[in-house]
Amino acid sequence: MLTHDQDGFRRAGRPHRIVSGALHYFRVHPDLWEDRLTRLRAMGADTVDTYVPWNFHETAPGKADFTGWRDLGRFLRIAQDLGFDAIVRPGPYICAEWDFGGLPARLLALDGLHLRCSDPRFLAEVDGWFDQLVPELLPLLAGRGGPVVAVQIENEYGSYGDDVRYRTHVERALVERGVDCLLFTADGAEDAMLQGGTVPGRLATATFGARPTERLDTLRRYQRTGPLAAMEYWIGWFDHWGDDHHVRAVEDAAGSLDELLASGASVNLYMAHGGTNFGFWAGANHTGSRPGEPGYQPTVTSYDYDAPIGEAGELTPKFHAFREVIGRYLPLPDLPLPAPRPRLAPGTAVPAGTAGLLPAVDRLTEGSGGPVLRPAPEPMEKLGQSHGMIHYRTSVTGPRPAMPVRIDGLGDRAYVFADGEPLGILDRNAPDEGLDLAVGADGVVLDILVRAQGRVNYGPLLDDRKGIWRGVRHGHQHLFEWEIRPLPLTDLTPLDWSPAGAPPAAADRPAFHRFTHDIPAPADGFLDLSGWSTGLVWLNGFLLGHYDTPRGPQRTLYAPGPLWQTGRNELVVLELERPGPALPVRDRPDLGRPKVVTLQ
Repeated sequence: MLTHDQDGFRRAGRPHRIVSGALHYFRVHPDLWEDRLTRLRAMGADTVDTYVPWNFHETAPGKADFTGWRDLGRFLRIAQDLGFDAIVRPGPYICAEWDFGGLPARLLALDGLHLRCSDPRFLAEVDGWFDQLVPELLPLLAGRGGPVVAVQIENEYGSYGDDVRYRTHVERALVERGVDCLLFTADGAEDAMLQGGTVPGRLATATFGARPTERLDTLRRYQRTGPLAAMEYWIGWFDHWGDDHHVRAVEDAAGSLDELLASGASVNLYMAHGGTNFGFWAGANHTGSRPGEPGYQPTVTSYDYDAPIGEAGELTPKFHAFREVIGRYLPLPDLPLPAPRPRLAPGTAVPAGTAGLLPAVDRLTEGSGGPVLRPAPEPMEKLGQSHGMIHYRTSVTGPRPAMPVRIDGLGDRAYVFADGEPLGILDRNAPDEGLDLAVGADGVVLDILVRAQGRVNYGPLLDDRKGIWRGVRHGHQHLFEWEIRPLPLTDLTPLDWSPAGAPPAAADRPAFHRFTHDIPAPADGFLDLSGWSTGLVWLNGFLLGHYDTPRGPQRTLYAPGPLWQTGRNELVVLELERPGPALPVRDRPDLGRPKVVTLQ
């Protein structure tokens, strides 16, 4: 058991220092959990830290899955077998640059629901999540023979709110369900954040990236005695589409780590291994202060984070520098350093057909009962959809002169068609823009395909709905009577591929592009999208994630070895704007032009 007294942490009654590394099981293929944990152990960490994302486990309202990729227990048992303690951070909100901060998208369909506060409806949802999660967690607690020595209460709550009743409810919800290990809070090392996030009688910890002496002095004002801990020591940073690839100088990060450990504090390296935002799980940030304002910043697919253990398991210069620093304060494990994982030989996938997206919307929604009819456009969440794309169709009468088509409340990027021909693109970061549309005497069918990227995961604008959540206007006239087709893109088998050698889909409109790639044996690879524009990529039916090459910084998507198969593999690219000439497979990543960041 891990406890603490006025002098510091104690484990099995002896003085103890935590040197932990954050490693999220949900960002790593489960066949690679042991590989990544072994690398973390080799760096010298004695503890592994992970969040538990509610929305990743909830596969239907009120039903959670803890199998396969979601097998939290298996991940933690592997960690225990490798000699780790574990810190678990179950939310209900986790931030983590994860879609909606880990909250399920269906909450956005509940009108008037207030998130992360003592709104009774939100508390009932939290209780429902813990009713499912905690029974999975209890056998893993240290007091019952498991590796889990500490559990977090919420996550950096003081960065969002100050609801005392909410914080207390989350604490009691854990305790009343049997969580009897060390409970703690984690907040930014600033007065307002610590005031808003701490829970009386529970250990307070801090999150920061630099100036550890100053940050720990601030924490000490709220954690008056006992251990000091940096529950998130940011050793790198994440990237947004449209920015450079953030890196932190090795000497800077290692120097701050040395200063932190020299002070006697405990630390959790965020991230020790970042992994990948596979599928639709990448989150987003927003620099605005009101819904509908510009400032939306979606997070890239890679969560490399400039971590000491790279996205594909690389042992980076930061790994070796951190290992040296940790070795000054803890005995390093007597283990050989893990070897690099095998990589695919460079090559180029072979084209194998195309299929237009707009012509396929009926095929892709055949099993759902056809289009939903609504007077006005509704967001995805109102239709029970969490991720993907969504299609809206209406008819506009004519004749009428050219007037702009505008979307009020767009999440996030709309591809607009008039009688099947591209009219243009609208983006949420340009809310005042419109597309001129003149209508002849016969009228026109207006189609809008909306692509959703990550929901905001941090800050005051968490209620980030996808699709169209206000309406569509032609000039000043609101357009009503809509067909709506949710396109979660979870099953591409209904697509009608063009035969080999047939003319490809039109290059000026969204389309699926199918490829094959033969390999002698599975290994890690990187799909090079540098000649493409923006869209999604699947490998053997698994969605690797988003790409947005012109905006950058990321140009390749990581395709881990367990997703490949010996012989023929199928690759599908949904290109929304401009297809590339080829799809190369590389043996190394390209995460974009680096930009050195200085953290606070």
